[in-house]
Amino acid sequence: MSPVLNAKNKDLRATSTAVKGALASGPVTIRHAAHLHGLCAGLKAGQITIEGDGGDYLGTLNDGAEIHVTGHAGQYLADNMTRGCVVADGNAGYGAGAYCYGGTVVVKGDAGSFTAVMNKGAVIVIGGSVGDEAATYMLSGDLVIGGNAGKNLGNYLIRGNIYIAGTWESLGHNTRPEEMEPEDLTKLRGYLEQYGLQGDPAKFKKIVRLSEKPFYKATEPARLKAAGQPECARS
Repeated sequence: MSPVLNAKNKDLRATSTAVKGALASGPVTIRHAAHLHGLCAGLKAGQITIEGDGGDYLGTLNDGAEIHVTGHAGQYLADNMTRGCVVADGNAGYGAGAYCYGGTVVVKGDAGSFTAVMNKGAVIVIGGSVGDEAATYMLSGDLVIGGNAGKNLGNYLIRGNIYIAGTWESLGHNTRPEEMEPEDLTKLRGYLEQYGLQGDPAKFKKIVRLSEKPFYKATEPARLKAAGQPECARS
């Protein structure tokens, strides 16, 4: 049976030391950790389950651990992650998956504004909706959104793919919808099945960069705003 650590009334340093020691014996479960910000930072291996909610910066600098939050996560979930996987069964706050170099971030509920900001290569899967400025300055990787998005989706997108099942309030600079290819559908189906999320890959839309030079003004037809659909798809 895996060790169970009770973080109630304990500070971050004491809890982190206990987690690292317990991981030597196998998977670890942590309870009552919502007040701790920066928990499970920089871990290179191990399986950790956080029962209930997690605090801000959970799994920041993750470098190979598998972290599962059974409740909600705070702000900057998996910030600057390089490898591994961080999964939240509930919602996540501002900046989920920010500045990640690799690995996988999964939020089965909703995520806040600036989700996947400056993503440099991670797979970031949001089962619900996201706030404003999702995937701003994204450099590489995939962002999957099972619900809707707020303003400036993909603002100044540099590289990478955004897949969204719902609508967006507005697209950001340097973005355009693109036709889904068979490999996109296969990839999406794999993401959804792997993490137990509902959705039909055929209903997703793909957003990519408009130009290789996102900081120069590009011309295009009228901006695709509130309806979240390509002009040719509207009837």
